[in-house]
Order: sequence, then structure tokens, then C-alpha cells
Amino acid sequence: MSSASKWQGLPTEAVNQSTLALDTLPINDIVELMILDNRNVMEAVEAEKGHIGQGAEILTDALREGGRLIFVGAGTSGRLGVLEAAEMPPTFGTSSDVVQAIMAGGNNAVHRAKEGVEDDEKQGRNALGKLRPSKKDVVIGVSASGVTPFVRGALARARRAGSKILGVTCDPRSEMREFANVLISLRVGPEVIAGSTRLKAGTATKVVLNMLTTAAMVRIGKTYGNLMVDVQINSEKLRDRGRRIVSSVTGLDHGQADALLRRARWSVKIAIVMQKAGLTYARARARLRAGHDSVREAIGEA
Repeated sequence: MSSASKWQGLPTEAVNQSTLALDTLPINDIVELMILDNRNVMEAVEAEKGHIGQGAEILTDALREGGRLIFVGAGTSGRLGVLEAAEMPPTFGTSSDVVQAIMAGGNNAVHRAKEGVEDDEKQGRNALGKLRPSKKDVVIGVSASGVTPFVRGALARARRAGSKILGVTCDPRSEMREFANVLISLRVGPEVIAGSTRLKAGTATKVVLNMLTTAAMVRIGKTYGNLMVDVQINSEKLRDRGRRIVSSVTGLDHGQADALLRRARWSVKIAIVMQKAGLTYARARARLRAGHDSVREAIGEA
């Protein structure tokens, strides 16, 4: 006799035998159990490093060709995609059009849970369709359980458009495998609280999304070494960071770095090229464009 539940056999729904008495434990023991349980996270990520690297290459190629990165998810998975997209402009100076996120239930579901919206496959298709995906784009489906209908609908629409597709899941048997060019399946094991994928599954997923986007941004020249040279300087803290970056790269003192940045219109990249290559603002900007926006290429270090 078949099970009445299609979710019962999912790894994300399994019961963790080591936490059966969780509600009887004192706080410190609960914390200790969670620390021990989270040790599985990095093991699961490391096991998928080959697929993570393949995914990062796909993102890099898409960005170099003028494509977009589009995250799709529901619940915790969707919010992690929204967070990733939101953090790209200030960190790497990308346009908000370049990295986007679609959340089941829309923007309101980011701050307040909207139950049931993840079950609408048609809405997933329609939500992605509004962005008019193309062959240049990469769509990243994020679903801990691997069976979210909203995500499935979006990925079906992405495949129809010819977009490259990445899947990030915690179920190695996920049906996303039939859509994805690369599937990253994180075997994190049962959660401390059965089915609560905001825990280990969410942590592992966040680590993977960090790796995918960071590796791709580094490869397209958004850093110089490990310095955030495309940072958007729009606060005093970030102005200070810009001065420190320019100072560490060029050897200028704080005041000189500040004066250079002002001449460079607060572009850290242009400031570095101006100083290193002895160029005016206009010539430094042109040199960067000719060098594919890479500081190393612009100053002849590539």
C-alpha cells in the first residue's frame, strides 16, 4: 500500500533520532545539540564542491555575456535568494537588474510567511515569464525539499526560454534534476526540529549561494585581490572603506587617498588605475572599459 504523503520520504522531513527529547533539555544542552548538528553543514557543502564550481562557471559566463542571474524560491529558500540578490549591488557594484530574485507570494512574503503560495506551479511560470528570460540568463532554483511546485513552474519556463538552470536542494533525488544543467544537492541530514529547513538546510544553502555569486563576481573583475573595489560608496563607513582600500593598494596616506577618490568621483577602481597608471579620470575610466572592467588588466598586471 502506497503512502498517502508525498513528502514523508523526503530527507528534509526525516526525524532526527538524536533530538527526540529536545523539549526536555535545558537551554545550554539545546545549544550544544545544535552546534553538533551543524557540523554536517560544511561536510555536505564540501561534498558538492565540484558541482558548485561548475555552477559558478555558468554564472561567470552568463555575466560576461550580459546575462542575468535570477533566483527563484519559496519560504526560507526564496528569502535566501532575495538576500543574495539584494547584496550584490552594494558589494559588487552590479545593477539591480543583473541579479534578481523571485519569491513565491511576492515581496510581501519576504517579511511575513504566506502559506500555500509555494504550491502554485502556474504562478511560478508566470512570475518568471514577467522577467522575459532569455538564453543569456541563468535561473537558480532553490528548494530544500526539491519538490516546490512554484519553483518547478519557474524552471519549466526557464527551460522553454533556453536559459541555463542551476538547482540547489537538500534532496539528491530532487525532480529539479530533470531541468538543471547543474544540480547541487546538499545531504545535511534530518533537522534538529523535523522539517524545519530554515536550520541546517538553510545554512548550507546560504553557504552555497555565497560561493556561487562570490566566485562569479571575482572572476569578472569585481575584486582586486580580495579587496572590494567595486563597492558602492554611499555611506561614511563605505567612504572609509574606500579610502582604506585605495591606501593599501597605492601606498597613499589617508588624506591623499581621500583626495584621489574625490577626483575619481568616489570610484575605487578608477582611483587605483589613475594612481597606478598615472592617468586622468577620463583616461583611467576608458582603460578600465578596454580591460573588461578589471583593475589588473587596466594597470597591466593580468
